[in-house]
Amino acid sequence: MASAAKTSNISIVLYKPKYAGNVGAVARAAKNMGIGNIMVVGAGELDREEMQTRSTHLAADVLDQIKYCDDIGTALADFQYIVGTTSRLGKARGPFSTPRQMAQDIVGISRRNKVALLFGPEDTGLANKELRYCHAMVTIPSTRDFKSLNLSHAVMILCYEIYTARLTATEDAAPKWARSTELEGMYSQIKTLLAEIGFLNPENPDYWMLDLRRFFARSGLLSREVKIIRGICRQLEWSVRDKKP
Repeated sequence: MASAAKTSNISIVLYKPKYAGNVGAVARAAKNMGIGNIMVVGAGELDREEMQTRSTHLAADVLDQIKYCDDIGTALADFQYIVGTTSRLGKARGPFSTPRQMAQDIVGISRRNKVALLFGPEDTGLANKELRYCHAMVTIPSTRDFKSLNLSHAVMILCYEIYTARLTATEDAAPKWARSTELEGMYSQIKTLLAEIGFLNPENPDYWMLDLRRFFARSGLLSREVKIIRGICRQLEWSVRDKKP
């Protein structure tokens, strides 16, 4: 059953990693668990020698294939399922799942969809503006007195859980969902419409959009469904503007 998951569709996305050595350690951890796709976002120049020292020669091929991107929206545009990792809990960030729960979902989703496991900077983690792209949030359980976890260790835990979930997976697969860039276009259109009719608080519209994002993330929208929703929004926009004096 290990072949049931499509690991070629799973990518590790590192947003603004601070240390090249950590990227190398991530490459080593991911390759050990059968995942070879890594994307680095907004990090600038990273020292190749330092990365290779931590990855060892065994994961040099993973380093060679790393994709670099300046902007997180562009980096995530083609993914259909994005999992954000965070240790900071809060009402605006949840609901959360454990790595094991997350892995069970990803095994089926990854067969027809590109999946991103998104990790934030080592010192601050992901902010809400990055987590808004995510379909799901995962937090790694820890002791009450110690919540610090090395980036490569966090990556290894998630990748290991995906690996073990593959061993007992069924052949069920999620449908092919809309890409992140399609969803972001839809969310932008919905936000504009709701602001125009006075539904959103203009001081912090993105905060009030969070519940809608979570609702649609649970639904798992297809490209065709995104187009239908955007078509409805266009009709409502025209109707609202026609009625204005």
